[in-house]
Order: sequence, then C-alpha cells, then structure tokens
Amino acid sequence: MATVQSEVGRIRIFEDFEGAECPVADTLSPQQLGKLRICGETIADNDVGATSQEADPCLNGVIRLTTSDEDNHSICLTTAKIFTPSLNGTLVAECRVQFDDLDTKEFFFGFSDENDDDQGCEGDILHGETATITLTASDLCGFLLSSELTEDEMWHCVYNGGTTTGVTDSTAIESDVNAVLAEYNILRVEIDNNGTARWYIDGVLKQTVEGAVSTTSTDLFAAQAIIEVKGTAGAEYADIDYFLVEASRDWTK
Repeated sequence: MATVQSEVGRIRIFEDFEGAECPVADTLSPQQLGKLRICGETIADNDVGATSQEADPCLNGVIRLTTSDEDNHSICLTTAKIFTPSLNGTLVAECRVQFDDLDTKEFFFGFSDENDDDQGCEGDILHGETATITLTASDLCGFLLSSELTEDEMWHCVYNGGTTTGVTDSTAIESDVNAVLAEYNILRVEIDNNGTARWYIDGVLKQTVEGAVSTTSTDLFAAQAIIEVKGTAGAEYADIDYFLVEASRDWTK
C-alpha cells in the first residue's frame, strides 16, 4: 500500500477541443474524444456526433454536441466511473457551455454514477417537468437545464445520494441564473470528501449543501455533460468551449 504522496497527487482532465471530433456521419458506438468517451441514446445514428466548430462559435476551440431529431435521444461526453468523493475529494467539474436555442431540450452537467453506452438524461440520470425533478440516478450532483420545467431557462442545482435527501421541488434549487441564447455560462460544481457540494455559475457561488452525495468508497462517479431531445421539433445542440475535471489521487490502494 502506497502511503507517501508525490507531485502527481492531483488528477486533472482538461479538454479544450482544438480539433479532435467524432463526425456526425460516423456510426461507431461508443467513441473516444481525447480523454472523454462519447455515448448516448442512439449515438450510433448517422445524424449524431460531436464536431469541432470552425464557424461562430469557434474561438478557443468549441465542440458541438448534436443529437438526432427523436424524442429522448441524447449524446453524452463522459469520463469513466473512477471517482469517489471520500477518496478523491475535493472533486471539481467545470465547463463553459452555450446553446443555439433554449427550447425542447434537457442538459445535465456534473457527476453521476451512470455512464452506459446508451446513456440518456431522463431515462438514466434525472428529468425536470413543471416544478418536479425526478431523480433517477442513485448518485448525482450538478446542473440541470430543462425546457419542460416551469422555469425552463433557469439553471437548477441538483443532487442525490447523500445524507441530505435530494430535492425534487425544482423551486427550492433554482440558481436564479437563466441561460441566455448564444451566451456562455461557466458551470462549476465541487464536492468535498465529506459529501458537501458547492455550485458556481460564472464564478458566483449559488448553492452549498452538506451531505449532498454519497461518501461510500464503493460508489463511483463519472463527470459528464449530456444533452437530450424533448419532443420532435428537431435535433438539439450544445456548444462546449472546454471540459475540466480535477480530483485528488487516492494513495490508499
């Protein structure tokens, strides 16, 4: 058992999307994009992909997640399930994201204990409708934007699995920050060793919850961003400028 820490005691995954992509016409499932895996419901369809943008918005390197045009179809960028707060905290997930419209979509960013090849948002992680959040994943912590919530353009700070019961009343976990068409938000969630979580939007602390997630060492988390279609109005898109994950290395194994 290694007990002495070294200079590599902090794990950092950073994707800046400078050019690597998974073309929409590619029907492989799942696929790899740098250090991240691409999965999702019907990810193998030939109208789904993650493409590097070379027209606005493209500065800095931007990846566009594209779904198919069918209800509840999704695309997800995810790490492996390799993190647990009690051994890897403080966990950090951060991204910069914008949308070309704010309708007929659901978007989640943060940590969950789900990352199957056919990962969906509503079917596997959570879903928002009217003023209710359905928490499907046993463990999750992050941000939800859902066009089917009453506050359909607002970021909600969601969690489940810890000693504090996950909130299902969407009005109690509103961030008071709305996504704005074609404008970026920086989303950041931090989880300490004791399960306390903090949510930041554009550098401003919006919520702190003690015991938000499980600290059981066998409960493993992945960091991920997922967008899903709501309805049949057409494909949905999310433009992600960067994707960052940080964690402390577990030296006890």
